[in-house]
Amino acid sequence: MKLRILSSLYVCNLSSITKRFSGTCRDTAQIWGSKKGYNPGMSKAQITIPLDIPDVRVLQTALGERGELIITIESTKDGTRCRKCGRWIQKLHGRDEWVTIRHLPAFGRPTYLRYRPKRYQCQECEGQPTTTQEVEWHDANSPQSFAYDNHVLLQLVHSTVEDVSLKEGLPYDRVAGVVERRIDSRVDWTQIGHLEILGLDEIALQKGRGHYVTLVTGRHSDGKIVLLGVLAGHEKAEVVEFLRSIPPRILQTVQAVCCDLWEAYTEAVREEIPTARLVADRFHVAKHYREAADQVRKVELQRLKKTLSKAEYQKLNGSFYAFRKNAADLNKEERKILRCFLEHSPLAKQAHAFRERLTAIFDMNLSKRQAQAKIRHWQQQVLDSGLQCFEAFLKLLQKWWEEITNFFIQRENSGFVEGFNNKVKVLKRRCYGIFNLQHLFQRIYLDLHGYRLFATTPICA
Repeated sequence: MKLRILSSLYVCNLSSITKRFSGTCRDTAQIWGSKKGYNPGMSKAQITIPLDIPDVRVLQTALGERGELIITIESTKDGTRCRKCGRWIQKLHGRDEWVTIRHLPAFGRPTYLRYRPKRYQCQECEGQPTTTQEVEWHDANSPQSFAYDNHVLLQLVHSTVEDVSLKEGLPYDRVAGVVERRIDSRVDWTQIGHLEILGLDEIALQKGRGHYVTLVTGRHSDGKIVLLGVLAGHEKAEVVEFLRSIPPRILQTVQAVCCDLWEAYTEAVREEIPTARLVADRFHVAKHYREAADQVRKVELQRLKKTLSKAEYQKLNGSFYAFRKNAADLNKEERKILRCFLEHSPLAKQAHAFRERLTAIFDMNLSKRQAQAKIRHWQQQVLDSGLQCFEAFLKLLQKWWEEITNFFIQRENSGFVEGFNNKVKVLKRRCYGIFNLQHLFQRIYLDLHGYRLFATTPICA
C-alpha cells in the first residue's frame, strides 16, 4: 500500500496546501500545493512513499486545521478469530465507530490514521456473538500505531519522558504509557540461551540515604551484555532469591561471577552456583590499594603546606590529579608537577611506586600461579619498606586471595557492570531520580538496547 504525495515547486507555505483525491487509484492519495498565480496545468514534481501497513487500502488523505496529515484507510483483511471459540470467522456484521490514532510523522507533520474496525459474527457459538477484527499494526486499547510507539521509544533513548512529551506534543502519561506497554519490567528468560559471566554490583538510588539496589548483568562470550535484574537491596537474601529465579538450564551455563568484595554477594553465589568461579572485580581491588596510597598524598601535602614557602608550595598545584592518574596517562605538565611533589615527599614517592608496581602486575598477561608469585613478592616488599598505609589492603588481599587472583584465569572483571552503573547514574541525573525499580529496569533496558530495537521501525509489534 502506498501514499503518493505531489509537491509543487511553488509551495512555500505548506498550510495552504489543498486536497484533491485520485479517482482511479484506490491505494494511493495525491496531495499538491497551491499558491496565488499557480497554474494547475504546470508539471508537478512528485514522490511516492510507502505507507508500509499490511492489508489496508488508502481511501482519502487530508490536512487538518493545524496542518496535521490525516490518512483514512480501511482493512482489506477478510475475517478474524472469534473471541469465544477461536474459530476463523468471515461473516461481516458491520463496523465500529471511527478510530483515529497517531502514526509516524511525514515531512515533519504529525500524521494520523483514521479507520473503522470491522466486526464479524460467529455462526457456531451460542447467541452468534460478534468480534472486532484485530489488526497487526494497532492495539485496540492504544491511541497510537505500533510504528509510532516505536518512534516514541527511539526518542526516549538517553532522553526523558518530559522532553519527548514536549517534542512530540503528547501528554506526559501518554509517553509513559508507551514504555509500560512495550518494555518488559523484568527479564524474559525464554530469550536467553546461556550466560557465561554474571556481574553483581550495587548502586545508591539516593546519595547519602543508604538506599541501595543491586544490578545483575550477564555477558556472553561474544561480549554481548544483557540486563538481568534490578534488585531491591544488596543483602544476601535478595541475591539468593534472584539466583533461584534463574532457570536451571541457564544457571548451569554460568562459568564465573564477578562482583566486588561484598560478603552478601559472595555467600549467595557460593550457595546457589557452587560450580561458578568467584572473581573479585579488579577495579574494586584497585580502588582499595589506590586509596591507601592516596592517604599518604593527603598527609604529605598537609605537612608540606606547613614546611614549604608559599611560592614553593604553589608549584604543587595540580598534584591531586597528577598523583592519582596512572603514570602512563600523564601529560608533560602533570609529570613535572608529580616529579616536584615526589622530590619533596619520599613517603609519597614510595607509596606511588608500590601502587604502580601492583597495577603493572594486573596489566600483565600472567597465569594465576605466576601472578600469585609476583603479588607475594610485592607484599613482602611492602612489609620490608615499613610503609603502614597498605596494612588494611594487605589484610584484604589475604582474606580474598583466591577471588582476587582468579582474575588472572580468564582476566574477567565486572567492568561491564561498572558501565551499567555509569548509565544508571546518568539516567538518575537526567530523570531527577527513578525510585520505582520496575521503571528503572525499563529505562536501563531502553538505553542499552533502544537503538538496536527501534532504530528501524517495524510496523507491527
